[in-house]
Amino acid sequence: MKIREAQLEDIPQIQIVRNSVKENTLSDPNLVKDKDCEEFLFERGKGWVCEIDHQIVGFCIVDLKENNIWALFLHPDFEQRGIGTQLHDKMLNWYFEQTQENVWLGTSPNTRAENFYRKSGWKKIGIHGKGEVKFEMTYNEWKNKQV
Repeated sequence: MKIREAQLEDIPQIQIVRNSVKENTLSDPNLVKDKDCEEFLFERGKGWVCEIDHQIVGFCIVDLKENNIWALFLHPDFEQRGIGTQLHDKMLNWYFEQTQENVWLGTSPNTRAENFYRKSGWKKIGIHGKGEVKFEMTYNEWKNKQV
């Protein structure tokens, strides 16, 4: 298993992972275009992938412009192995090296993702979009969690 920065050529496999999930699915897979991934990876922020046997099985992307976690997804066949936590931690460590601004994310309620974020120290701050739970992480909360 290898976690590394996402590259342009990873986008097709990132899209496969994104569209394989059972929770937080896209109503229309065409809503997130390859160009969107490229913009978030290389203009707005940064992303990482988890690769096993040359196959991307998970990825995450953080958006510095909106101080938002744009994506953190795992292929369902690779859940419950600690990959999500490793991607999450790598992303937040990098994010808080760039800025001390709070970071937020939205996720569907009553999902494993909601549980994951609560256990990872995120604080619920409201509702976002179409009924998603909105979470926030502060610089100090993250740094204190790392000690």
